[in-house]
Amino acid sequence: QVQLVESGGGLVQAGGSLRLSCAASGRSLSQYTMGWFRQAPGKEREFGAGISRSGRRTNYADSVKGRFTISRDNAKNTVYLQMNSLKPEDTAVYYCAARSGNIMYEDLREYDYWGQGTQVTVSS
Repeated sequence: QVQLVESGGGLVQAGGSLRLSCAASGRSLSQYTMGWFRQAPGKEREFGAGISRSGRRTNYADSVKGRFTISRDNAKNTVYLQMNSLKPEDTAVYYCAARSGNIMYEDLREYDYWGQGTQVTVSS
């Protein structure tokens, strides 16, 4: 079993940047495909970005494509989400998630492990 802890959230003005981190413990992160999801108040949790076990493949939701970059450092057991050109509509709790295997899914039901989330607030 793997435990995930997100960090790096906060308050930022529109147009600004944040870098989220997701640190894993319990097992090597290299065994897991990883994803970042987000949930805004009153909305369902939605997919943001995914990355394969090696880091060579990534995919993004249309809403963040070109602004967010997912990456991983398996030696540090950490996954990152670099968020640039932030917009007020990016305000949400951001979660990282892990799933066994090397197929990337956008469906949150495919993920086995979740962090507790980190709040990102973008002011206009």
